[in-house]
Amino acid sequence: MIRIELSIELNYQVDAMGADFIFNVHAARTPWQTVSHENLQVSQPVPLGHYTDPSSGNRYLRLRADPGNLTVSYQATVDVAHVFAEPDQIAEVPVQHLPPEVMVYLYPSRYCQSDRLIKLAIKEFGQMPQGYARVQAIRDWVSNRVTFTSNTTNSNTSAVDTLIEEVGVCRDFAHLMIALCRALSIPARFATGTDYGAPAVLGPPDFHAYVEVYLQGGWYIFDPSGTVVPMGLIRFSTGRDAADVAFATIFGGVMSQAPWIQTMALEDASNGILLPHPCSQALSTDGAVLPHAANR
Repeated sequence: MIRIELSIELNYQVDAMGADFIFNVHAARTPWQTVSHENLQVSQPVPLGHYTDPSSGNRYLRLRADPGNLTVSYQATVDVAHVFAEPDQIAEVPVQHLPPEVMVYLYPSRYCQSDRLIKLAIKEFGQMPQGYARVQAIRDWVSNRVTFTSNTTNSNTSAVDTLIEEVGVCRDFAHLMIALCRALSIPARFATGTDYGAPAVLGPPDFHAYVEVYLQGGWYIFDPSGTVVPMGLIRFSTGRDAADVAFATIFGGVMSQAPWIQTMALEDASNGILLPHPCSQALSTDGAVLPHAANR
C-alpha cells in the first residue's frame, strides 16, 4: 500500500461581475483508493455544491464566487492499494467482450482523434502480438517521439497536433497514446493526478495527466510522459480526454495564479505502507483481478 499526503492551493482574482467555478481536485474514492482524511477550505463565505458522478466516480465542487480574491485549499491523506500483475499474462479484450461502460473509451473524442490515426497505428503496431506488451510499445513510441517541453502547447492542442509538432506536456503525451490505443480498438481513458516523483528541473509540483488502458482484468496505468513514478499517482478523475476532467472550469472574468501543490509519501513498513518506487509489473488501481495478480 502507498500513502500520500496531499495539499493543493488554488488562487484567483475574480472581476466585478463574479464568476462560477467547477473544481475537480478531490481525490477519488474507489475500492482501491481510500481517502482517510480530507479538508476543504474556501476563502469566501459562499454556498458550496458537492457532486460525485455516478458513472466515473469523479468528485466535483461547484461555487459562485464574489468579486475579489478566491482561495481554494484542499488537503487529504490517501491510501492506494495497487493490484500487480505479470505483463506477459495480460491479454487485450475483444470488443465483443468489453463491458458496456467501457465502450465509450473506444470512440474518437475532442482531443483524441483516433479515427485519423488508424493507418499509422496499424503500420506501427498492427503486426505486434496483442496484449499488455503492445500497449507498452505504444507508450514507449509516444515517449520516444515526443519531447517534454513546457509552454509549447495550449488548450487547443490535440493528439494529431502533438504527432506533428513532436513536443508537449503530460496531457499531450496522454492524448496521443489514447488516440493510438483507440485506433487499434483498445479502450483507453485520460486520468488526472499529481506529478509525484517528477524531476525538479521540470518546475514546481503540478497536476499530472496519465493514461489508463482497459485490458484483461481492468484498467492499467501508463505514464507516456515518463516524468513521474506511476506508483505515486493519486487519481482525481477519469474521462475521454482533458475536456472531461479539468481541475478547474471557470465561467466569468478571472485571473488565476499557478496552482500550489505538495505531495509527500509516508512509509510505515511494519504496517505494509511502502514508498512509491519504479515497478516492472503491470500496475492497476481499478481492480484488475487475474489468477496471478496480487494486492500490495
